[in-house]
Amino acid sequence: MKQHIVLRVVSKALIPFIMLFALYVQFHGDFGPGGGFQAGVIFAAGFVLYTLIYGLDQAQKVVSPKLLQILIPLGVLIYAGTGIYCMIKGGKFLEYNVLAHHAKEGQHLGIFVVELGVGLTVTSVITSIFFAFAGRGRS
Repeated sequence: MKQHIVLRVVSKALIPFIMLFALYVQFHGDFGPGGGFQAGVIFAAGFVLYTLIYGLDQAQKVVSPKLLQILIPLGVLIYAGTGIYCMIKGGKFLEYNVLAHHAKEGQHLGIFVVELGVGLTVTSVITSIFFAFAGRGRS
């Protein structure tokens, strides 16, 4: 891909904005449309674009497969842990009202943490699947 200088320059300019937009979708998810799943897909799309332009080896230096293997269950643990913590605090599974002194604050905190777990898991799974398909036939 070294001969495609225009693609490299344009992608280098676009990828930070893709990641920034994913952060916006992630953190805006409890106030409007968006959230962890959508942000995770956008983040993964940024990694896929990077891989397509710069190659699998370079992409795996940026995001190692071992890191992805850690982030997948970490996101699930954040999600499930939030629900279990709600139960410990006296509520039902994912009943966010018990997470803070005021129900509305608890709702915002709970949704934020759960969406963070979903975003981590979705990003990691999609990127791992793409790396697996992009790396097949190697070895």
